[in-house]
Amino acid sequence: MKISLNTQMQRFVDEKVKSGQYATPDEVVNSALAVLRAQETESAEDSAELRRLIAVGIAQLDRGEGSEWDPDDLKRRVRDAASGAREKRAG
Repeated sequence: MKISLNTQMQRFVDEKVKSGQYATPDEVVNSALAVLRAQETESAEDSAELRRLIAVGIAQLDRGEGSEWDPDDLKRRVRDAASGAREKRAG
């Protein structure tokens, strides 16, 4: 398949590869399409569950049950969860 990108998108893809985040332009496009597919398959139930979990977290913070967080640890956990979700959809 051959695709054409506008100048702005081509520059964006080039920057992602140049930064080392992705090895090839194909990886950038595949990753972007995976995000698009995930967004399109999110259901109303998924959104409601997310809102419920956010409300639980806010209530915990209001009760003083919060704790310090490490942004690097959070990034790792989000990446791990996203990777697991991609594998689950692919499997």
